Amino acid sequence: MGKRIVFWGLAVVVVASAVVVGAFFWFRGFSPGRGEFPIRGIDVSHHQGKIDWPRVAADDVAFAIIKATEGGTHVDTLFATNLREARAAGLAVGAYHFFTFCRPGADQARNFISAVPRGEPLLPPVVDIEFGGNCPQRPSPQQLNTELAAFLGPVETAFGKQAIFYLTDEAADAYSGSILNRRRWLRSLAIRPRENDWIYWQYHNMGRIDGIEGDVDLNVLKGSRETLAKLFAPTP
Repeated sequence: MGKRIVFWGLAVVVVASAVVVGAFFWFRGFSPGRGEFPIRGIDVSHHQGKIDWPRVAADDVAFAIIKATEGGTHVDTLFATNLREARAAGLAVGAYHFFTFCRPGADQARNFISAVPRGEPLLPPVVDIEFGGNCPQRPSPQQLNTELAAFLGPVETAFGKQAIFYLTDEAADAYSGSILNRRRWLRSLAIRPRENDWIYWQYHNMGRIDGIEGDVDLNVLKGSRETLAKLFAPTP
């Protein structure tokens, strides 16, 4: 009896391990169907290190959204390089700002506007709203909207395009029903978003792309190359 218990215990462990390993490799390889979502993109920051952008562009990547700023003073150390080299490689490029809850929106707008060049086509500016890596303050929806409005006013005027909001699950649970109305970039890893009202879908946070060492976030655009071209078009 004792040997049988040990045998079945080991069998359960082996099966459980196989399931975990299988799930990991399934997740690693997950990609939305290209027939429905043919336009692929990435989002990057200095965490990806030096990027070989021509190799990225050759690996079925059409757009890149690049971290520009955070809070009222921080500028990503590789933003200017990434923006210039991704554009030169032929990608549609855009910039995002990590919105801190502990700095006035107007200060953050000045930081973003000073860091992101104008005069060349850009995808709409993105406001990254999440709890991870943010300060401990948790504003009410009304307080957040006040500061977001102070950010959006000058930024949208400067770049001539409405911003897009990126929300992680926690932030969406806290604010999605009451936040200012903007198009959404949804994070839903390996699962199709429950909502249908989005423009970008971040479906992977451990993706692999030629030209980048290590993991990178992977995204799809809802739409076609014509959709991407309209988003990227210079403002009149």
